[in-house]
Amino acid sequence: MRAMLLKKPAPVDTQPLQDVEIPDPAPGQDGMILVKVSACGVCHTDLHIVEGDLPLPRLPLVPGHQIVGTVLECRKGRARFKKGDRVGIAWLRSTCGACHQCLSGRENLCREGTFTGYHEHGGYAEQVLVPEDRAYALPDSFDDCQAAPLLCAGIIGYRALKLTGAGRGSRLGIYGFGASAHVTIQVARHMGCDVFVFSRGREHRKLAEDLGAVWTGTLPDRPDQDMDASIMFAPAGNLVPPALEILGRGGTLVLGGIHMTSIPELDYERHLYYEKTVRSVTASTREDGEELLDLAARIPVATRVTRYPLGEANKTLAHLKSGRVNGAAVLVP
Repeated sequence: MRAMLLKKPAPVDTQPLQDVEIPDPAPGQDGMILVKVSACGVCHTDLHIVEGDLPLPRLPLVPGHQIVGTVLECRKGRARFKKGDRVGIAWLRSTCGACHQCLSGRENLCREGTFTGYHEHGGYAEQVLVPEDRAYALPDSFDDCQAAPLLCAGIIGYRALKLTGAGRGSRLGIYGFGASAHVTIQVARHMGCDVFVFSRGREHRKLAEDLGAVWTGTLPDRPDQDMDASIMFAPAGNLVPPALEILGRGGTLVLGGIHMTSIPELDYERHLYYEKTVRSVTASTREDGEELLDLAARIPVATRVTRYPLGEANKTLAHLKSGRVNGAAVLVP
């Protein structure tokens, strides 16, 4: 099959992904399904993997973890999916199922967890192999490209939003307005939040306004009111102190990325006092995914996607890095 293969991490402008033919995967184990990829969303995590910001457990590697496709083959006797079913595949690939975290509903924190497009080959390819119990049935209301960004950008944004504790009437700050944020704002508006968006990109701020933001700007701009809760999607640690200054008493700032540059020194009274909370998001649970997909269909969420051919994966990641993607980017084999 055709795949975009990473043999060695490097800056994306050096074209580190190679367009190659590799052997087709085969579902030789019980519980595995072979999926023909029809769309794969491009995530900032993919960029961090390709450029070596994250330690890589294996090389060579096919990235990609926001996958939509149809089942080509599954082991006999399995009941959840059958050949021809449309499925979605997300970041979390497996957990031990037996540790304290798994048994307490926090499988996203399992120390033995593995991830799609990181520990095993992902969706920058024509086919992918995945455990059946980690695949999602997708709402019919989304086509393949529209559904792809929901499978990480949407799920992570949804988990981050839940962790803020924001609800009807809350003032929610969002820092960075990419794929996750453009889904999260739609969920937050549905919940009754007033959303304030901080983004360097003029087109990104315009999209935020179109999706219902009550205020948009860039730091050091600040609205007249403090935030009740905030989500930091931008992987820039230098934004954390000003975000905490704008956070009101008792508010929570959730850091929504897998990687972030160093956070500067914080002043206790200025940034943290008055029961402010800072917390991170680590992956997501299957429950998060099921909840988000159901909610996205009911709202309904409208994903803004730009399609790229699979062979242009390097170009797509470069566009993502430079802020030229407004909404989400999706690779199509």
